[in-house]
Amino acid sequence: MKRPKMSSANRNPNALPVYVQIAELLIRDIAAGRLISGERLPPERELAADLNVSVGTLRKSLAELEKKGMLERIQGSGNYVRETGTQNSVYGMFRLELPEGGGLPRADILSVDHVKKPIDLPDFGASDSGSRVRRMRYLNDTIIAVEEIWLDDAAGRIDQSLLSDSLYRYYQHQLGFWITRAEDRVAIGALPDWTPPEFTKPAGETVGYIERFSWSERPEPVEFSKTWFDPDRATYVQRLK
Repeated sequence: MKRPKMSSANRNPNALPVYVQIAELLIRDIAAGRLISGERLPPERELAADLNVSVGTLRKSLAELEKKGMLERIQGSGNYVRETGTQNSVYGMFRLELPEGGGLPRADILSVDHVKKPIDLPDFGASDSGSRVRRMRYLNDTIIAVEEIWLDDAAGRIDQSLLSDSLYRYYQHQLGFWITRAEDRVAIGALPDWTPPEFTKPAGETVGYIERFSWSERPEPVEFSKTWFDPDRATYVQRLK
């Protein structure tokens, strides 16, 4: 198992701790079937070396999986996968995966603006303004998508200095609400004119496209997002259990 580039305090002071990132990587590999229920993981020192982390960090990651019921640690025998879904995953609603499955999500923030909602934006939320976040997404070290997320001002304002790779975790820790459900509409669409030059395809090219409405405890959606993804590098996956 090759360790992807991990977010660190040097790159982002609000990045997820490395042990949480490792736990999330393993959770997504389990969900994708790259790690099978009942499978014994490699010995801890070997796995830690493969992931380029200390044994202590790895053990904290495994403890996270054990708390979520996704790992059974048997003294003298090893660590065994117990597939129970990804409901408690930080990235439980992130549907893009590498073609071989899994991959740890991360993001580069391109811009955060507080603006009035444009007239072509679908109706959502209770305010006529919101926070607009534009990001470029990765799975491990592979660029896969660009996205534009709108959070309704009635739900709170996004502070770029506090953002981490997981926007939903930011909502929980900084704004005090949870995304409880989401509705996706998957199609194709042209990459926007703000697509970074380092993206895999140029602005205007047709790629995979996802529109998402997300709800908290409010009756109306609090978030609307648009994601353009490179179908040569990522696939949209929705598992029904």
